Amino acid sequence: MMISLTALSPKVYADDGYRLWLKYNLVSNSQKLEEYRESVKVWTVEGNSPTMEAARRELRIALDGLLGSRIPEVSGLGEDGTLIAGTYTNSSPFAGADLKDTLERVGPEGFVVTTEKIGGKNAIVITGNKDIGVLYGVFHFLRLLQTEQDISKLDVVSFPRIRLRVLDHWDALNGTVERGYSGFSIWNWHTLPVFIKRRYIDYARANASIGINGAVLNNVNADPRIMTRHYLKKVAALADVFRPYGIKVYLCANFDAPILLGKMKTADPTDPQVQEWWQHKAKEIYSFIPDFGGFLVKANSEGQPGPSDYGLTQADGANLLANAVKPYGGIVMWRAFVYTYNAKDRAKQAYEIFKLLDGKFADNVLLQIKNGPLDFQPREPFTPLFGAMPKTNLMMEFQITMEYLGQGTSTVYLAPLFKETLESDTYAKGKGSTVAKVIDGSLDGHTLTGIAGVSNIGADRNWTGNEFGQSSWYAFGRLAWNPNLSSGEIANEWIRMTFSNDNSVVNSIEDMMMQSREAVVNYMDPLGLNMIFGYDNHYGPGPWIDYSPQPDWNSTYYHRADSLGVGFDRTESRSDAVSQY
Repeated sequence: MMISLTALSPKVYADDGYRLWLKYNLVSNSQKLEEYRESVKVWTVEGNSPTMEAARRELRIALDGLLGSRIPEVSGLGEDGTLIAGTYTNSSPFAGADLKDTLERVGPEGFVVTTEKIGGKNAIVITGNKDIGVLYGVFHFLRLLQTEQDISKLDVVSFPRIRLRVLDHWDALNGTVERGYSGFSIWNWHTLPVFIKRRYIDYARANASIGINGAVLNNVNADPRIMTRHYLKKVAALADVFRPYGIKVYLCANFDAPILLGKMKTADPTDPQVQEWWQHKAKEIYSFIPDFGGFLVKANSEGQPGPSDYGLTQADGANLLANAVKPYGGIVMWRAFVYTYNAKDRAKQAYEIFKLLDGKFADNVLLQIKNGPLDFQPREPFTPLFGAMPKTNLMMEFQITMEYLGQGTSTVYLAPLFKETLESDTYAKGKGSTVAKVIDGSLDGHTLTGIAGVSNIGADRNWTGNEFGQSSWYAFGRLAWNPNLSSGEIANEWIRMTFSNDNSVVNSIEDMMMQSREAVVNYMDPLGLNMIFGYDNHYGPGPWIDYSPQPDWNSTYYHRADSLGVGFDRTESRSDAVSQY
């Protein structure tokens, strides 16, 4: 792989992958470089909030690197070729730019990047309604320079289609990462809150550059200690680092926390003392982290406790926690990955459990649903719940780490997988009722919307082990911001920002990346068969596996190969899973 890339590139620079796609190397195209230097002679950032300071630092580093010389920072509008960034309402130099109507459309996180004539001077304006919108706009503008785009007549209006864009870290408190293939956890709980690693800041920068605005810090198989004062101080330190970059922190909650931490005899949601315990715990968390995002919960799944232990519904459990965080503006992301022992067809389980609960969840609950009805397979149809719960806030869960797609060994670009699900048509309200329209709220009129990606990030120097894993992290963020972007467009951006703007390099790598997902489907899911790996490691082939104590952890449960045929019959005459669509 590296030999072929080296041969393609006219210039090769040593790079360990740490900088991700935020490489601010000198623009290689001499004509573009001259144009950029003419367009950006000086720059200024209006405002001194922590977020605007982050924008200022990013521009200082990036412009000096991309343009090859120190670009002066000035106060106010200086001369022709001024780049000015700031919120529209607080930035007097914007008085000459009529952007009010445009900004009304982009909301609190959106931005405008435009070429304007202000006070007779040619200027590039980066603005938004809020500071975070300006920071997102700065990263967008820098992306244009990195990918050597024309900036002579800018007219960019951009805003996120989905409200919550979250990375889920399956990281344990001991530093291990479940389904992680890029080293230990990036969170060093032993040295927090005293020592703040530079890596935490760069993590926030990378996520902000692609619009990710949330991070769940711990594993869904949750250790309840994360909610003790000892760890909340550490979580608060990370929240302080992330806050200027628009990122809220969330925690996975163990449903039995009242028992395990509170020494209570029950975690029954109907028990007033249990309700009071969660209310006090929420108050304590918000005393440490005033903008705490809320909880992610895995309940009654794979050994985790939950409301079913008390004969109650998943909605009863979710609403217990939702009521506790609601006074502070918090939300609950409740996972729909629930299945029982010895089910006739595991693919039907989530639908059968949750469909009848539509409209039963509190308004600050999102039901977080995996893209497919089984478990992050190389190819699955979309989960039918996406077309079956119009009264419930539904949130997508993708897996960026490649548990079933070759883990850290294979090179697989996951944007085509993400797009395949997002573009799938549920027909819930007729043709065109895509999964993307369900999760962005436009199909059913929801305003609390979300998308989550199970992180592939670890302590390896290049963050993702296999450097091409960075492309899927990047693609997740870009699609979370705008699900209408194409896989090829995103791949092209990432290659140019990561490797080279040389077209021969870009075309060769893009061709390889765009074929990679289909290739892994062909050798990991041949003939459309799912779950034919080793049941414990999910890596090597294991179609013969039939010794797991749980039936649906055996490969033979799925392929059912015998002298009469191969495959799981889900037609009306057998499991009838097709009727859920």
